[in-house]
Amino acid sequence: MSKILVTGGTGYIGSHTVVELYNAGYTPVIVDNLSNSNIKILDQIEKIIGIKPEFHQFDLCDETKVMSFVKTNPNITGVIHFAASKAVGESVEKPLKYYRNNFFSLLNLLNAYNEKKINFVFSSSCTVYGEPDVLPVTESAPVKKATSPYGNTKQIAEEILQETAQANNNYKIIALRYFNPVGAHETALIGELPIGVPQNLLPFITQTAIGKRQQLTVFGGDYDTPDGSCIRDYIHVVDLAKAHVAAIKLLEKGNPNGNYDVFNIGTGNGYSVLEAITAFEKASGQKLNYTVGPRREGDIIKVWGDVTKSSQQLGWNAHLGIDEMMASAWAWEKYLAENPIS
Repeated sequence: MSKILVTGGTGYIGSHTVVELYNAGYTPVIVDNLSNSNIKILDQIEKIIGIKPEFHQFDLCDETKVMSFVKTNPNITGVIHFAASKAVGESVEKPLKYYRNNFFSLLNLLNAYNEKKINFVFSSSCTVYGEPDVLPVTESAPVKKATSPYGNTKQIAEEILQETAQANNNYKIIALRYFNPVGAHETALIGELPIGVPQNLLPFITQTAIGKRQQLTVFGGDYDTPDGSCIRDYIHVVDLAKAHVAAIKLLEKGNPNGNYDVFNIGTGNGYSVLEAITAFEKASGQKLNYTVGPRREGDIIKVWGDVTKSSQQLGWNAHLGIDEMMASAWAWEKYLAENPIS
């Protein structure tokens, strides 16, 4: 079947999507500069699917290398673009890093495919909604001023993609606005592998539970929520990966909504940080050492998605719940303890 380029394909969501693409009959091709991932993930993917995916190591911010890759790989029919800097807190501290990485990589890809018909799936985020006025948030909700440079890069990237699709019929584009990916593959062979201090909640939870970190800090306990902690729509990374396959399939058969479309990818349910901790303790049997600290700049108080459109038009639904998310994340952390990947 079709060859699909997966940028950032050795990363957390990218590696799971590579597996699901292969399971669906596609041939995934990975480009990654390994700035936030590990080459050994290719071996882990091979253990799951039986073959090692084609891999190219370079930085998508290098326009010459992107152009060369596209010219020498003419049979690629689709792109799933993950490669980007993605931590809300870090983006507040290092905005220029985020604007450079997230825009240059996207623009170089779009320029390289400018004269070729291409199906393009973009890794976007619910951060484009900012602090929503109405919950659950739908795709028609207004895009509000971003609360972080990371969120701003997603908003502007979506504008770039929409205008590109309107100007050039070669592009068929879907932006997936997903919520908070957690969990790991059922084999416990791939999962979230943060380099240095984790930027997301679940690795901090699992690393604290296994003893890598002494204590977990919950950022903020005085928000306007039932227990004072932020509320998020957590989604299992395998369900999220399957959404990207569904998006490629929709683009291949022709999206009746036109050359550009957006979909929320979540479960439609909101869990607070403290509820996520409780769910992890239940799934793992481990009591967590955590404290409630001050709020973190850039955090949204509460957001969860209306996923009706994804169900009806994308033909996709989340099937794995909070228990499976927590149990699989813990299985992955225990695997890493016995099989270090570094």
